[in-house]
This record gives sequence, C-alpha cells and structure tokens, in this order.
Amino acid sequence: MTWYAFYGALEQGFVYGLMVLGVYLTFRVLDFPDLTVDGSLPLGAAVSSVAITAGVNPYLSLLYAAAAGFAAGMVTGILNTKFRILHLLASILTMISLYSVNIRIMGRPNMTLLGKPTVLDALTGLGLPPYLASTTLFGVFGLVAMAALVWFLRTELGQTMIATGDNPQMITSQGVNTHTVIILGVGLSNALVALSGALVAQNQGAADVGMGVGTIVAGLASVIVGETVFGCRTVTRALIAALLGSVVYRLAIALALGLKFGEFSFTPSDLNLITAVLVVVALVSPNIKRRFRGRA
Repeated sequence: MTWYAFYGALEQGFVYGLMVLGVYLTFRVLDFPDLTVDGSLPLGAAVSSVAITAGVNPYLSLLYAAAAGFAAGMVTGILNTKFRILHLLASILTMISLYSVNIRIMGRPNMTLLGKPTVLDALTGLGLPPYLASTTLFGVFGLVAMAALVWFLRTELGQTMIATGDNPQMITSQGVNTHTVIILGVGLSNALVALSGALVAQNQGAADVGMGVGTIVAGLASVIVGETVFGCRTVTRALIAALLGSVVYRLAIALALGLKFGEFSFTPSDLNLITAVLVVVALVSPNIKRRFRGRA
C-alpha cells in the first residue's frame, strides 16, 4: 500500500466515521434497522452543495445538511411509530422518496463544487497539503462527534434511549413515551449521516444522487469490524470501536484493492464482494476464537 492510498483510507475512514456512528446509534442502541441512510447521505451532500452554491458559508451549510438529515430520520420514525409501519419498510419508503427529493433539491442528478469554498480552505490556506488537511479536519470532526455521543448517551435522555432499545416494554411501564425516543434517535442518527455526506461532497468537489448506494452495508461492516477488533463492553468503548472500525474497514478495502495474485487483481467493482467477505470474517471470528479456547 502506498502512502497516498494510506492517507486516502484514513481520510475516508474518518469522514465516513460520522456515518458509522449514526448507524451504530440505530442498529446497536435503538435496535432499529434503518435503511434511510442510503438516502440521507446524498441528502446532506445535496443540501450542503446547494447552500454553498447560493453563497452560504461552508460550515453553516453543514448545519443545514444535518437538519435535513434529522428531518428525514424523523419521517422514518414517525412512519414506524405513528403509522405502525414495520421499521425496515418505513426506512425503505423514506430512502426511495429521498432519491426524488435529492434531485429536486439540486435540480439535476449531480452538482459540482469546483471553484467553490469548502471547509478545507482554512487548513489548506495555512499551507497544509490537501491530503493532510482533509485527514486532520475529518479526524477532528469524528472525534468531536464521538465525544458528543458518549456524553449524550450518559445523560438521562441517552440512558432512556439505550433502555428503549434494550427493553421497550420495561421503559414504557416507567411512563416513557418510546415513540418520541425512537423518532429522536433515528433523527439524530440520520443527522450524523447527512453531515458525513456534506463533508464527503465538499471533499470530492461534487454531490451525486447515487453516492449513497451501499452506505448501510459499509456502515454495518465498519461497526461489526470495530466491535470484533476493539471490543464493545461499554458504550464508550463501543463508540470508539465504531469510529476506529470505519478506519480499519477503509484500510482493509485499500489493502485488498492493492493486492495482486498473478494476473488477478481486485478492482473497484469488487468493493461489495470485499465488504461481504470482511463482514463474514468479522462475524465468524468470535465463534472460531471460542472454539480454540474451548479446545485449549
């Protein structure tokens, strides 16, 4: 692996780490399988791109993107809780709707940001090379988001959210409105995903309506890989593992794409296959470890 590929994997790992934290919030904390993320990631990219094109400060556009993602997550939560639609179906309906919404927002299937200001301009203006500026900035964003989630999940509302995912009947008997908690949690998750999408768009200089395809698979793979490698005994450790899992996942992808076996080599079109293999290995490895310990 070249240094260029290594820095690229770190950059991708941190910027998509926000998305992974959002996926962790729904799948692990709320026990809510949410496919909305495949639509909310390009939603954040679309909102941020349109805002920047209209002259809005790049950092302020991130808030707009997060708000749009929160609204998208709320729609999924409301469909599930208020209209009694199965969570998977509710998230699929929102995801499909967002495809049209994103095109409506941008006015076209994609939008370029070439020549427009981005959040990276401040660091590159200090003389940092672009690859180092992006890695540093996205790393800071990921660490801040992780720390904020650790703090939030230790609050009364955060503990209520954890209890809702663990035992909704018990927490309902305590007088908690689980519908509100689910709507808030799914909204917060998709706000993080949309924020990730906005940063990705500003980094690559374009937003595309199809850039969210496979987001949920990559997010789940990162969560599972992180839990397998770093453990998840506490919420804090699990969140750290989710963020680092995103980095490990991207490094593994970069390493796999650089491998060559004679005439055979992996190409970007093999990304889904590589992801599937990584997830299988991460899921199977704990069972293999237990068997070896049992024999020892």
